[in-house]
Amino acid sequence: MEQDPLKTYWLKVYLWLQGLWLAKGLPLWGFELITMVLVPAAIFGFISANTMFLIWLERKVIGRIQNRIGPMLAGPRFLGRISPWFGGLLQTAADAMKLLLKEDILPARADKWVFYSAPVVVFVGAFMTYLVIPFGQGMIVSDLNIGVLYILAISSLSVIAIFMAGWSSNNKYSLLGGFRAVGQIITYEIPLVISILCVAMLAGSLKLTDIIEAQRNGWFLFALFPVFILFLASAVAEVNRSPFDIAEGESEIVAGFYIEYTGMRFAMFFLAEYASTFVAAALAATLFLGGWLPPVAVAPFTWVPSFFWFLLKTYLMLVALITIRWSWPRPRPDQFMEFGWKVLIPWSFVILFLTGLGIYSNLLWLVSLIFLAAILGAFVAHRSGLAATTRVQKVTI
Repeated sequence: MEQDPLKTYWLKVYLWLQGLWLAKGLPLWGFELITMVLVPAAIFGFISANTMFLIWLERKVIGRIQNRIGPMLAGPRFLGRISPWFGGLLQTAADAMKLLLKEDILPARADKWVFYSAPVVVFVGAFMTYLVIPFGQGMIVSDLNIGVLYILAISSLSVIAIFMAGWSSNNKYSLLGGFRAVGQIITYEIPLVISILCVAMLAGSLKLTDIIEAQRNGWFLFALFPVFILFLASAVAEVNRSPFDIAEGESEIVAGFYIEYTGMRFAMFFLAEYASTFVAAALAATLFLGGWLPPVAVAPFTWVPSFFWFLLKTYLMLVALITIRWSWPRPRPDQFMEFGWKVLIPWSFVILFLTGLGIYSNLLWLVSLIFLAAILGAFVAHRSGLAATTRVQKVTI
């Protein structure tokens, strides 16, 4: 296995700093304690900077989709002809400053300690998932043998925090948003787990680095494309992104579970949402797009640092999620739950069975093609039926 030069470089830097520390006669536990403080601080700094970048990126994408002038053109004019590429850059900084300066308001009849704890719990849950994300070869804080299960378990904290926020606010709209979030997470957790189980079956491991190494001969995206679609739909619902953001539902319940939050407490929910969205995109890149592996294992692709390929694939997935968010309307809550229980969950068990059959018979590619053809045929038949129904209704009228 070819080693990433940066992996060796960072290891040498770490050992060199450790040697300097020990040469001064200082205890080893002190160096490890400083490391334990600096690593979470670096992760928090990355989350904060990445969130601001994602907000700017999302505004740029929707500006192109919806022809919005502000995100496309408003920006530093001193850059000349390249100013439109940096449009909206100052808007993000202004939003961050606005949230810092806003007053922190506690509703009169709110449950104080639960109300204050909810933003912390939701952010801690999103923060802890970064500990097992393989940003590059050797660039991982903790390479757990059950990394996938760890992410699934920790990410479930978000539903507890959302329900805490909805319950403690003493607001009927917040409470309704909390109830929606609980039903949504329970519904879409099942197909999400099954989609990841299919990947683990093919890779033979729950360790994220092992899953990446198993894709050296080909990305799982091609062998498990139906599983990728299932994962994508479930992940969008898990992170409360439109069109599956019924827990917020500003057109129905104002702002959902965080309607009573202001200032930095609202910003913590915002940070957690974008942090979880990045984790979902990073997990998709890891499970289906080969993680840090280059598209082709030949020069000059192998000369590029591994973290570049990982971040490139992750941000491409983020652009896809942003495009989906601003291209599809939000369904009604009953339609959303019906789609989960009557469509995704039954199909997820069918996909699991077909994946196991394909792995056992060494014909996974053929099974995937047949399944895709069946889905396409069902979609065409459904559209034909809708068209026929529309024609009948027009004739009747």
